[in-house]
Parts: sequence; C-alpha cells; structure tokens
Amino acid sequence: MARPRTVTPPRKETWHNIPERLWSHKETAAFLQLSEQTLYYMNHVGEGPRSYRVGRYRRYNPHDVMTWLESKAS
Repeated sequence: MARPRTVTPPRKETWHNIPERLWSHKETAAFLQLSEQTLYYMNHVGEGPRSYRVGRYRRYNPHDVMTWLESKAS
C-alpha cells in the first residue's frame, strides 16, 4: 500500500508571495508569445519556466514565469 503524502503548508511570511491564481499552459504560452507546442517542448527538455502538474494539467506560477523570463534577458 502506498504511503500517504504529507504536504507542508507555506510559512506565513511567504503567503504574500502566493499568486492570485496559477496560469494555464495556454495562458502562459500566450503571455510569452510562444506556441503551446514550443512551450511543451521547452518543458520537456528542461529549458522552460518552472511548472507544476495539477491533476493532468500543467500550471505556472506567474512569479516563476517572470523570474525565468528575467534570467533569459541579455
């Protein structure tokens, strides 16, 4: 039998960093002006912004997307 996972809630001092909501894959691709397929490929090879699997969907924290974007600036 699988062991139940324990989830640690975020510390109170980091709660102000929690986004209003996570972006969908489609919203993130539109924001970055990329095709959805390109964003899928970037995730596959580990070059895209940090993402999360929520059920069968991929979600993105807007703060992580902006941090990733800043790291790509030349």
